[in-house]
Amino acid sequence: MAKQSNTLILLILTTTTLTLFSVVTAKETVYDLLPKFGLPSGLLPNSVTDYSLSDDGRFVVHLSDTCYIQFDYLVYYEKTITGKLSYGSISDLKGIQVQRVFIWFNVDEIRVDLPPSNSIYFQVGIINKKLNVDQFKTVHSCRRNSLRSSPCQPSSSLLPAPLKEIPMLLTE
Repeated sequence: MAKQSNTLILLILTTTTLTLFSVVTAKETVYDLLPKFGLPSGLLPNSVTDYSLSDDGRFVVHLSDTCYIQFDYLVYYEKTITGKLSYGSISDLKGIQVQRVFIWFNVDEIRVDLPPSNSIYFQVGIINKKLNVDQFKTVHSCRRNSLRSSPCQPSSSLLPAPLKEIPMLLTE
C-alpha cells in the first residue's frame, strides 16, 4: 500500500512540475506582444517563426522566408527584421521596405498616436506617411513574389526583390 501511495505522489509531483514548466516556458506570440505596446498585430506577416525581445526594447523577428503584403502600398519583409520597440512606436527599424512608383524605400520607424486614433505613421527617410490603422489590425498572409491578390494562385509575373540602397527621390 505504501508503495502505491509513493507512486501516486510521485506521479502527482511530476504532473504538477511538467504543468508549471509548460506555463513558465510558454512564450507569447509576437502578435500578442505588439498590442501590449499599443501597436496593431498586423504589422508583421503570418510567417513569423521566432522572435526575441531584450529588456531595452531591442527585438529580432525571424520569418520563414521573405515575402510581400499589399496594404495601401506594397510592403516587402526580409527574413530578419530588427528594431527597437517602445510603447506606441518601433524605431531603428531594419528589414521592411515599401514600394512607391516602382522604387523601394526602407521603413525606418512606425508609430501610432497616443492616445490611440485611426492613424498609423510610417517614417520613410524624411517622409512621414500617415495611413489608416484599420488595415494593420489583422495578421495578413505572405505572398512570395506574386502580383496576384491570392498567394495560392500561381503567377507568371514576379516582383523584383527590393534593392538595399536607393536614395530618397520622392516626397509626400
